[in-house]
Amino acid sequence: MDAGPATPTATSRERQAMLRALELAANGPARGVNPRVGCVILDADGTVVAEGWHRGAGTAHAEVDALSRLAPGAARGTTAVVTLEPCNHTGRTGPCAVALIEAGVERVVFAVDDPGHHSGGGAERLRTAGVTVVSGVLAHEAEAFLDDWLTVARLGRPLVTVKWASTLDGRIAASDGTSRWITGEAARIDVHRRRAAHDAILVGTGTVLADDPSLTARHADGTLLPEQPVPVVMGDRAIPSGAAVHRHPRGAILHHGHDPAALLAELRSLGVRSVFVEGGPTVATAFLRAGLVDTVLTYLAPVLLGGPRLAIGDLGVETIRDAIRLEPVGVEHLGDDLLIITTPTRHPVESVPAGHTVSHPENGPSHVHGHR
Repeated sequence: MDAGPATPTATSRERQAMLRALELAANGPARGVNPRVGCVILDADGTVVAEGWHRGAGTAHAEVDALSRLAPGAARGTTAVVTLEPCNHTGRTGPCAVALIEAGVERVVFAVDDPGHHSGGGAERLRTAGVTVVSGVLAHEAEAFLDDWLTVARLGRPLVTVKWASTLDGRIAASDGTSRWITGEAARIDVHRRRAAHDAILVGTGTVLADDPSLTARHADGTLLPEQPVPVVMGDRAIPSGAAVHRHPRGAILHHGHDPAALLAELRSLGVRSVFVEGGPTVATAFLRAGLVDTVLTYLAPVLLGGPRLAIGDLGVETIRDAIRLEPVGVEHLGDDLLIITTPTRHPVESVPAGHTVSHPENGPSHVHGHR
């Protein structure tokens, strides 16, 4: 029996080109609604003849950027290696799948499928035009690189990281309320590095009133890191006009209410792709109860305090079978402390609700009717 044509696989040079495409993608803007995408074009011998990346909304997509560096007709018979499936959508720019077809590209290798309802489907359009398509090349690396953007595209909300620092017995403060410092300097430096890697940092009004945090990302000497998350305060209580958060180099977002999903929807509409939740047990518990957490960072100090001041409040768990299970991702030694990185185990990704608006590759918002 004829087994049919073999599924095409990537060559070693194409895999190497994908690593280079990921490097190129990192040149693009890390914040905002658009993904960072890189493209490398190889000739028939596997030699790199052009490179490109996406520089932000309204600019040429990575594939078109790379093609623009070739003389007319020079792309015919080449291979395009791209970190994200070429888009099949006309927004501020035209569809990359069509640009590749019209340029005469013979083969397209990409890492991750585009989850957008309108922007996806580029691979099928390429195949229909006779272009050989290889997908899933270095998908794990590309998924990790695009983690925040893919979360927005698939779930319609920003990526959420919840962080707390506690003693071994789960306490975040002594009985008198003192908490500085449970963890050591190495752990605190790591926290500030991770703050800077997120678009926004979130606390509740209780944390602002009790601790008056600046919510900045800082070096060990107290100077500001180049990248700063947008400070977000959630709750109904008034914040004093002299609060440190008002002096943040980026304007504070004050969200009234206690609904994590509503807050994430507001932040997504503002182009926020990742949120660092660092504000006390009330806010952390609310996000965990709502099932809106992607990563949990637990900084553990070899200290015992006892008492009631726990890192997490009531999660609504009445029996052990209903416990929120976490999958260990990594453990890091930070001086005398430990950082335990976990992700909540979850059911398969739910569809984006009908009528929801999510961001699509390199084009800005687009209406979506469901997850592919």
